[in-house]
Amino acid sequence: MRVLVTGGAGFIGSHITTALVAAGHRAVVIDALLPSAHPAGTAPEGPYERLIVADVRDPGAVAGALAGVDAVCHQAAMVGLGKDFADAPLYVGCNDLGTAVLLAGMAAAGVRDLVLAGSMVVYGEGRYDCPRHGSVRPGPRARQDLEAGRFEPRCPSCGADLVPGLVPEDAPADPRNVYAASKLAQEHLAAAWARATDGRAVSLRYHNVYGPGMPRDTPYAGVASLFRSALARGEAPRVFEDGGQRRDFVHVTDVAAAAVAALTALPQRVPGALTAYNTGSGEPHTIGEMAAALASAYGGPPPVVTGEFRLGDVRHVTADSRRLRAELGWLPQVAFADGMREFAAAPQRGGASAPPGGARLADA
Repeated sequence: MRVLVTGGAGFIGSHITTALVAAGHRAVVIDALLPSAHPAGTAPEGPYERLIVADVRDPGAVAGALAGVDAVCHQAAMVGLGKDFADAPLYVGCNDLGTAVLLAGMAAAGVRDLVLAGSMVVYGEGRYDCPRHGSVRPGPRARQDLEAGRFEPRCPSCGADLVPGLVPEDAPADPRNVYAASKLAQEHLAAAWARATDGRAVSLRYHNVYGPGMPRDTPYAGVASLFRSALARGEAPRVFEDGGQRRDFVHVTDVAAAAVAALTALPQRVPGALTAYNTGSGEPHTIGEMAAALASAYGGPPPVVTGEFRLGDVRHVTADSRRLRAELGWLPQVAFADGMREFAAAPQRGGASAPPGGARLADA
């Protein structure tokens, strides 16, 4: 099949394009080459059939890109928490208006299969259990608690310590920042498109994706990229809060394989609905553990735990990815320690520096 990959020259999109071609499909890419994702302003070479340098908010460019396409893998988005709330128009414009223009173009072109880059951030805080009240959903953490170093959410009913767990796909959505709200809006738009057109849609709710080709030195990158950028500058990774935040770090090649599996399975799905799949490694680690593993593999200074915080951050969010494994037969292949060693030795987008002894680390 011929697949249009929006944002296909970006970090995750380029890996998806490569995986699609390796699986015998053809890839058409549309990418605006935004500076936040492409610091050098140029697209990497790829096995795509055609590269269209344009914004998905441009209806004419989208119509041209959709010609002769069988399915769409929508990766184009502004990612990360951003710098402050002034970024809100950029997030809503890129993520939600861009998705609306794309879906309108798909409706007009008769393209009925969509895989969307979703995100686990739609859940807000993850699942928690209270010894007395069972499963609970704590509200946003108060500034005064964070300033006092009280980072763990408490039971909203009795104030007891909570035990974090895995979030299933049917958990209520509770976006806690602008980026999260924009990702949830993308899912709602895709679901509305599927109902209106008898389309088939899947949202892969990515966890913390990392791996070769992440952009360097940008405030819009994920935490793994920020830490790797610091190490490349000879600086220690700065870990916010106490480093105990739980996340699921999933390698980009595993995410690309999930996208190919979802695209391949779309023609067999019942039309008129969107299905969400959590897409993670299944191995939760703390931010502090990840920073330490990356610094050790790089051979750089150990992380510094700063106690800083951002109000839009959540404490723990790790999700249950069993549905994706059971229904699409997908299994992650890259273990955490192996992935961190590879990432430490890999160049980042916008900077070609390798770590001291990088070749040796790659061979180990």
